[in-house]
Amino acid sequence: MKQEEITQRLFRFIKNSPTAFHAVREIGRELERAGYKALKETDAWEIEPGGRYYVTRNDSSIIALNMGESIEERRFRIVASHSDSPAFKVKENAELEFSDRYIRLNTEGYGGMICSTWFDRPLSVAGRAVIKEGDGFCIKLVDLDRDLALIPNVAIHMNRKINEGYAYNKQVDLLPLFGGKDCEKGDFKALIADELGVSVEAIYGSDLYLYNRQEPSVWGAYGEFISSPRLDDLQCAYAALQGFLGTQGNKREKERSGGGAVNVYACFDNEEVGSGTKQGAGSTFLHDVLKRINTSCKGTEEDYYRAVAGSFMISADNAHAVHPNHPEKTDARNCAYMNEGIVIKSHAGQRYTSDAVSIATFKDICDRAKVPVQFFANRSDEAGGSTLGNISSGKVSLSAVDVGLAQLAMHSAYETAGIKDTGYMASAIQEFFFFD
Repeated sequence: MKQEEITQRLFRFIKNSPTAFHAVREIGRELERAGYKALKETDAWEIEPGGRYYVTRNDSSIIALNMGESIEERRFRIVASHSDSPAFKVKENAELEFSDRYIRLNTEGYGGMICSTWFDRPLSVAGRAVIKEGDGFCIKLVDLDRDLALIPNVAIHMNRKINEGYAYNKQVDLLPLFGGKDCEKGDFKALIADELGVSVEAIYGSDLYLYNRQEPSVWGAYGEFISSPRLDDLQCAYAALQGFLGTQGNKREKERSGGGAVNVYACFDNEEVGSGTKQGAGSTFLHDVLKRINTSCKGTEEDYYRAVAGSFMISADNAHAVHPNHPEKTDARNCAYMNEGIVIKSHAGQRYTSDAVSIATFKDICDRAKVPVQFFANRSDEAGGSTLGNISSGKVSLSAVDVGLAQLAMHSAYETAGIKDTGYMASAIQEFFFFD
């Protein structure tokens, strides 16, 4: 796929994925177009050789399986990313009135966002709602998809020290303005109900989030950069999906020597808040799916442990690029640049799961794919972040490597990355699924 084409497809995917629920829906749609069959965790599974399946949990995490034609000597090749990004969640009692002049939305922070980047931007609301239908309930996704709210800055005349550093209070400074004098209490929920075509009384619950409406863009002297909301981690989630699906119809698919492997694509929710939920990488979701594959294929307990021991996972979550104004923030040698290849991340304290064996394995994959690699380690005097690789390994212990794509302004409402790197990741992931 050409660079321009995969970039525009990435942009469409991000625009259609204002929340983790929408991202998983979009991933599911692409899988279904490629012939994947939906499974439910509540049903009995009948897994067949050559079968293609996917299953979701909480509508916000998804795992897809390409069984391959031979499953006699099972092992799993897994790529994992995450569907969530830092945002502001709308509280159940959503409206805050002030002086009969304003109505604000009552929100709380989800994940570690850069607060200042959320000011003075057009925002909307999306998520899911639980609707009462007769004696039961159904879940519907909602996206109001218009400029609906804005978090206004305080004018510099009223806050003279704003450019000297400011500690933002999420309950005071970051509440979005929703309506003026003509707006009435109850209008927000009425908007949601109208969008869904139901009565207000039918809405029994909701998970709703603010999202940035700014359009993704290609920019730079030679169009070398991309900027968009939610690049962390939808850029990796999308690139990994394209690599996963790219094996199908490829003439190498039937020739692959590792025919006994099950190819697995996973995209987990809640990485930004620690992954410790029923649908996060720290949950039993991946373990449950792999165990059920083994059981459905008539494997024994011993077969499962042997399969996991011979398996490998790529944890794909974006990485920090060297900042042009602050190069001192990164290690002098183990640092990454946009458009210069996939970033292999390592950490002595195991915030990243990479080790010598998994790094060598991934480097070999990239060599075969003709994709450049680079390395990232935190400064030794900085704590740095972590990701889902070592968290998921606590439930399914296998060899794994943490990688990502270099970006600037991670956790900003509008992030920046390199235009070449999405294609690099897709190519490496495709090669991985042919890897023996």
